[in-house]
Amino acid sequence: MTLFEIIILAIIQGLTEFLPISSSAHLILPAEVLGWRNQGLAFDVAVHVGSLLAVMIYFRRDILQMSGAFLTHGFSRQQTTDSKLAWCVVIGTIPAVIAGYMFKDFIAIHARSAAVIAATTIIFGLLLWYADVKAKHTQKLETLTFKQAIFIGLAQMLALIPGTSRSGITMTAGLMLGLNRESTARFSFLLSIPVILGAGLLSVKDLLQANDAVDWSALIYGAGFSFVSAYLCIFLFLSWIARIGMLPFVIYRLLLGAVLIGFILW
Repeated sequence: MTLFEIIILAIIQGLTEFLPISSSAHLILPAEVLGWRNQGLAFDVAVHVGSLLAVMIYFRRDILQMSGAFLTHGFSRQQTTDSKLAWCVVIGTIPAVIAGYMFKDFIAIHARSAAVIAATTIIFGLLLWYADVKAKHTQKLETLTFKQAIFIGLAQMLALIPGTSRSGITMTAGLMLGLNRESTARFSFLLSIPVILGAGLLSVKDLLQANDAVDWSALIYGAGFSFVSAYLCIFLFLSWIARIGMLPFVIYRLLLGAVLIGFILW
């Protein structure tokens, strides 16, 4: 890849990993639409590492509080707010782990196409709009229940399909349950940590088995630009989401889906 392609793909990964518009879709599109060469497994790992570091640094206080509470109260009858939230993250992650293990190869072979992305981009975009419009926006993250965490976790399974958007579908589920916009966004971001970490470790395993040559400069640039764009994305999204709502992202998804359909038909 050229330096220009490295920077563009890294920024795309950092921005779209946490926005409800699908990172996997946008990383596939340059190859499908512009004819760029596949960025490769090593680069994919690098940009995900950048995104993971960004979300972990941004939520470092939450992670420390949840981890400490989980170790001290996680297995007792007297759960604290932080230990309960830690359990919600664990519970919400399990369905995605199971689905990823069972269907990863099938989806990689049969679902990574512009046609699938166009359909899921539009369908799940409309679902996000419906959830945002009909949501009560009253429940705070501190009151999230285990049943609600399971529901959001089950919804996250759909994110294996390119174009769905992991953050988009988890935010859709959270809004449907009555969480306010900021709370559903924060839980979606916290839920991304074990998912990105797990996917990254699997990719590293595949990378080590492949024994391919590694362009370390591309990986460093990729991780760096992904980190910066992801951190800014999280900060701005949480600052604005209560005011702007999900409509701008819904409109973007509909336009993107329309462009993809036009590309396929042309």
